[in-house]
Amino acid sequence: MQWLQNPAIKWVIPLPLLAMIAPLVWLFFRDTWRQLDAEALVLRRDLAARAETDYRPLVALTLVALVLTMQEYYGRPDFYDRVLRPLLVRRAHAHPDGLVNPVVYDELYVRIWWGVTRIGGYLAPLAVWPLFFRRDRLADFGLRTGGFLAHAWIYALCVAVMVPVLQIVSRQPDFADYYPMYKLAGRSWVDFAVWELVYIGQFFALEIFFRGFWLRAMRAFGAGAIWSMVVPYCMIHYGKPYLEACAAVVAGVVLGSLAMRTRSIYAGFLVHGTVAILMDVLALYRRHALPTALTPRSARHLTFPYWGSLIWIAWALALGVLAWKAWRKTARGRHLAAAAPGP
Repeated sequence: MQWLQNPAIKWVIPLPLLAMIAPLVWLFFRDTWRQLDAEALVLRRDLAARAETDYRPLVALTLVALVLTMQEYYGRPDFYDRVLRPLLVRRAHAHPDGLVNPVVYDELYVRIWWGVTRIGGYLAPLAVWPLFFRRDRLADFGLRTGGFLAHAWIYALCVAVMVPVLQIVSRQPDFADYYPMYKLAGRSWVDFAVWELVYIGQFFALEIFFRGFWLRAMRAFGAGAIWSMVVPYCMIHYGKPYLEACAAVVAGVVLGSLAMRTRSIYAGFLVHGTVAILMDVLALYRRHALPTALTPRSARHLTFPYWGSLIWIAWALALGVLAWKAWRKTARGRHLAAAAPGP
């Protein structure tokens, strides 16, 4: 599929794909969007009747701008290089037998710093919000677990769709060059495990920020709250492969609509986290760089022989959940038909 690397072709590929996907997304979430607009209309009418201003969007967007700006300037590797690496080097010289070893784990520390600044920044608005709006409960920012199992099939549907897509995208050179973001993730099991924990942790915080905090604070915008969130969500993907940045538009709409439909960020987090881990595994698998050593300096090795099957196992489980959902729906329909009174 080398033709995908032709710039004259590649730039336009997302347009027909978006045109094909848009009707499906509309059919699936149109009732959700209609409900959001109805709720927003009631909220705005209530505010107008009391001659009040809803300051939630103003405060939220200010916080979002500050968080994203601070992450951009203080969560980058160049800040680590200027400020934090010299501190770690001095500590390593003072305590040569300590755990801090910037020679062995320097890039891992860079990625940990990146993850810490993302997690801290994404969660900061939840700590500040009660100072402005005491009546709002933090659990309402997508953190409720009720009804999660009832919507698990939607998570399975997303995974079932994404696995074949990942198999295609993972064969592109820019994908293999970019993932994993921590380039030494396959050096050892320690590197891989620590990186994936940091990576998944920032995804959880990201879902709280974009699909929990943002959408709840912007509920006066109705369905427009989802699209207002999609713009910066797409922009934080700049620097990643082009097709992935374009796909973030679709992912933002789908995950945002899913969060508003379920009133929870957990299904979206599971989709995001599952796809992210599979992307890392696929990239390492294509390069034959999956971990075997226990630590970077360990002579002991542990080989997991089923990496190639892992993505298809995830796909099979997702299809199994969908089949179970379809069977339950069919059985319920038959039960209701049997219970209905005759003519």
